[in-house]
This record gives sequence, structure tokens and C-alpha cells, in this order.
Amino acid sequence: MSQAKQVNLKKLKPYGDIMDDGTVQIAFTLPVEPSPEAREAAVQFAQQMGFQNVKIATMDKAGNGFAFFVIYGNTNFTIDFTQIEVLKVDAKKRSRDEIDEIIKTKIGRKLIILGACTGYDAHTVGIDAIMNMKGFAGDYGLERYQWLDARNLGAQVLNEDLLDMAVKENADAILVSKVVTQHEIHIKDFKDLIERAKKRGLRDKLIFVAGGPRVTHPLSVECGFDAGFGVGTKPSDVASYIVEEFIRRKQNQKK
Repeated sequence: MSQAKQVNLKKLKPYGDIMDDGTVQIAFTLPVEPSPEAREAAVQFAQQMGFQNVKIATMDKAGNGFAFFVIYGNTNFTIDFTQIEVLKVDAKKRSRDEIDEIIKTKIGRKLIILGACTGYDAHTVGIDAIMNMKGFAGDYGLERYQWLDARNLGAQVLNEDLLDMAVKENADAILVSKVVTQHEIHIKDFKDLIERAKKRGLRDKLIFVAGGPRVTHPLSVECGFDAGFGVGTKPSDVASYIVEEFIRRKQNQKK
């Protein structure tokens, strides 16, 4: 894809077919049957959202009494990309072999990592993708690393039980995956784990990492975790961070 002209980062707009055309694709469901009236309602809804040149790409039945729309429109809004600052995980991405070599030479022992889907959340897809040997998207899971002792504790692990296991196994890091987010239960569970860790004097002895489809690094930090990873995270991303954070803490202890 070639750019027709240089991108103006101070007035950034969505790209469709032509640079700066402001084309956006949106999708939503209206609680009415598909019909010409429903189509017009979708157009007016998109127009009230500020979109121009609204075009209905698809209108499909989404169950009895529901119509699903995919819509294209244009916006004149711009963003000054040069002014955006985001709190993000600060760790150099490394390969599995590089991470193993760093642990071997700079730490000298295996790092023990416990992973779990906590509370009453039974969705293990995320934690399995990070922990299990096969990994995710061609990126091997933490269990395959020679210098990581990675243990997937599975689903519905209570926070207190997770901390008990961390103490028993002398763990270095805890990975918590949350998929269920209704009523902000993931936030409540995150904060509960950290509060329990503080009361037991474990907060600064362990590296706490959160993950899930609704998880961001800023949210995780706000809940008291060291880092957070969202959709698309690969095992090596998590391993790279844990190793860097472990070495950083070790160096700070020597000062």
C-alpha cells in the first residue's frame, strides 16, 4: 500500500481509499427486524454520531427482533498523534533462546512462574496460550522454556489459594488471566489479589502480571499489578518482561 502523500501526524485521520479521507467502518445492532425503515434508522444513527457520506455495507438478521449493520462513513475529526502519551510495558522483546540464555547467565536458576485464571472465571484460553508448550501464533509457551519453571494452575483458582501456592513453591512471578468482565469483576478480583498479597508481605516479593481481552497495562497498574497484557500478546512478550523486571529488582537490591 503506497501513500499518496506524507502523513500529517499532527492532524491524523482514518485512512480508507485515499489519504486523509477519514473513512471509518463501524458495526452495531439495532433491536428491530431488518427492513427499509431499519436501514434508514441505522443511517440516521450514524449521522447523529457525526459521520458523513454514510453507506450501509450490510444489513443482516441477528436473531428475532434484531438487525446487524456494517456501515462506512467519513469523519472530519483529527488527532494530534505527536501529543499522545501512553503508559506501556517497558521491556525489550526477545526470543525464547535469548531469554533462556539471559536467565542462565545472569540469574543462574530457573524462574518459577505460576499462571491461573482466578475467581470463578473458567475461561482458560488466554492463560493456556501463554503457559502451555504449544503457545500462540507460532510463539512457544512458557512451559517450553528451558530456564522457566512455568506451571499452569488452570481455572477458578481463588486468590488466597494462588498466594498459598506461590509461597509453597517459592514462586518468582504470578500471571493472572481474566476473561469474565461483567460488573467489572476482573477489576475487583485483581485488586483483591493485590490487597491479600500486601497483607501477607508478598507484594514486593513477587512479580504480578495480568492478562485478558479487556486488560490493559494502565488498568493493571491501577489495580496494583506490575504489568498488564491484552489481546495479541505472545508468550515471549510476557517472558521478556518478567526477566527484565526480575533483573531490575535484583540490581536495585544491591544498591
